[in-house]
Amino acid sequence: MRATVSIVGYANSGKTTLLEKLIPELKRRGYRVATIKHHHHDFDIDRPGKDTWRHAAAGAETVVLASPKKIAVIRSLGEEMTLPAIIAGLPEVDLVVTEGYKKEAYPKIEVYRADTSPGLLNAPGELLAVVSDAAPPVPGVTWLPSWDIVGIADIIESRVIKRQKE
Repeated sequence: MRATVSIVGYANSGKTTLLEKLIPELKRRGYRVATIKHHHHDFDIDRPGKDTWRHAAAGAETVVLASPKKIAVIRSLGEEMTLPAIIAGLPEVDLVVTEGYKKEAYPKIEVYRADTSPGLLNAPGELLAVVSDAAPPVPGVTWLPSWDIVGIADIIESRVIKRQKE
């Protein structure tokens, strides 16, 4: 099993912004990081008329777009893949960080904004920490301000990455 942590929170709480700041800090520490963003609806990363779109429209279940520096795989699914199955299909990395997946049984850091979050999504015992612009409404949970990227990375390093190696 790979070291995995989920960044969870209500819509527009700052999850993506946190990841934009956290990933460079984890990379600076020498970790190879993969991210998985959960989306509740169907999505398209292809455009009508493009070659890969035409391949899928012709009936290909999987379309791969490859270049010298990137690869994209578009696979049609009969049902949603489980998070463990997605993680198992990733190339070798030191840490998988998900955005969303609040109901999965992985360590979680919740992003909480006092002005938009009605309360915590998860019980304090399910959380490694709460990252917030204000102290969370529930005592007994580790709280870090959203600007403390080093502190957040320290928690992930000590409580997720190093524990996975043990």
